[in-house]
Amino acid sequence: MDSRTRFLETMGYGKPDRVPYFEEGIRKEVLKSWRRQSKQSFEALSLLSPSDKREEIELDLDPHLGLKKRPTTLNELDNLRRALNPYQQRRLPKGWSKRIRAWRGRDHVVMLRVHRGFFLSMGVDDWNGFKRLMFSTIRDPDFVRESMKIQGEFAAKLVERVLEDVDVDAAVFGEPIGDNTGPLISPLMYEEFVLRSYKPVLDLLGRHGVETIILRTYANAKLLIPTLLKWGFNCLWACEVNIEAMDYRDLRREFGQDLRFIGGIDLDALRQDKETIRREMEEKVKPLVSEGGYIPLADGRVREDIPLENYLYYRRLLEKVTQG
Repeated sequence: MDSRTRFLETMGYGKPDRVPYFEEGIRKEVLKSWRRQSKQSFEALSLLSPSDKREEIELDLDPHLGLKKRPTTLNELDNLRRALNPYQQRRLPKGWSKRIRAWRGRDHVVMLRVHRGFFLSMGVDDWNGFKRLMFSTIRDPDFVRESMKIQGEFAAKLVERVLEDVDVDAAVFGEPIGDNTGPLISPLMYEEFVLRSYKPVLDLLGRHGVETIILRTYANAKLLIPTLLKWGFNCLWACEVNIEAMDYRDLRREFGQDLRFIGGIDLDALRQDKETIRREMEEKVKPLVSEGGYIPLADGRVREDIPLENYLYYRRLLEKVTQG
């Protein structure tokens, strides 16, 4: 079974030959550090089973591309509409025609990033920007709603260009929506300002048969999950969060098979000892794998502070757990 079929079977609660394993990629500085730790162990990396092949299509969704001034009132939104041209070639990845040809007959997973989320779409890049946006949700909610609506319609038209040429396996909505204590806006506000603006994109994905709709978050988004499920999201990919606050076992008990998962392995466990790693794999990963709808992955990128021996032990356990 190839990587793509394995992914689709897993997300559909089917019968994959085994659970997919994705790798975030190990940076050169980490490999250099590991090489210094043990030449023999470093050579053992090449003996690990290869990860499943995955690719993400990254579109240029920057709402302020070409704008000299970010709009702050309803009267300035015409400038945003003109700037958001979905037919600009620069909105697509470089070498688009060549990449389309390479995807024909593919056997790997292709995901499409379809939205940057609330705060990035609204131009928040520092504390002052965040404060202005929060005040706007109270003092000028029409501006916030209309701004997100314009960007949702733009994203849908740009995504449609992609789906006309590529049969993607999953859509990814990025959402840096809060911190480890929870989201920075309430579920009611999130639905009003954000999810309603996603409707054109969600409808388009449905028409094109994209069944796996992923929320990739770098925060504790638990409070938002019931609302997300209502709007058609069905997969959570939580990165670099407090694992206890977003424990996938608890979320599976609460939301059942309506919610699939990617990730969930505590990266801090890999920094500790082999017994901690073993418990993480046996007590968390193994039950989730057996239930289906789950792709195990560390909840962040592997760094230099993770010992090579720990990483090798983790990967061998992961192979054992996912393959039988």
